[in-house]
Amino acid sequence: MEETKIARYISDVFAIEDEPLKFARENSSRQGLPKISIEAHEGRFLQFLVRACNAKKALEIGTLGGYSGIWIARGLSPEGVLITLEKENQHAQVARSHFIKAGLEDMVEIRTGDAHSQLRALSIEIQFDFVFIDAEKSGYSDYFSWAVEYVRVGGIIAAHNVLAYGRLLDENDKSENIERMRHFNQIAAGDERLVSTIYPVGDGILAAVKVF
Repeated sequence: MEETKIARYISDVFAIEDEPLKFARENSSRQGLPKISIEAHEGRFLQFLVRACNAKKALEIGTLGGYSGIWIARGLSPEGVLITLEKENQHAQVARSHFIKAGLEDMVEIRTGDAHSQLRALSIEIQFDFVFIDAEKSGYSDYFSWAVEYVRVGGIIAAHNVLAYGRLLDENDKSENIERMRHFNQIAAGDERLVSTIYPVGDGILAAVKVF
């Protein structure tokens, strides 16, 4: 079965968008945000991971229009909090309106600015149960290293785009971003503190549980 058919089946059965999710996806495009958000079936997988680790404190690196953040926040415990980091002010404003429409404004805090600087500040604030990485690929290894340090034992780290739409399977593709993603996946696979794998539908989501 073709991958797109599998993804469509998962979305149709397990990840049907309600009105706030559909609005967030469509309005992000209308507001000129890049069309690089996760798909519905990927969002449901994130929600599943958040709930599976009983997360109360979640971090997202790369807010965009808030679509993935809605899925994550809906997986949190009732008293849970999602902190989401976004470099672009316009993206943050659009996302904020989407969180409000979804009734999640009290659960989500958007912080704007450079994510690396934001993470240094967060290092002295809090330990997280769940971290989702979906930002510039050049920063993935640094973001992941930070997450491994500041996620609790039993917590989960997830990262989007780890299959690069299948391009990293092409041994002849030696482009910088593809080589970087190959290296990132090897780091995650080889870290003995983690049990990790890849959700292979869509553009691939790496998921890692911290075991010690």
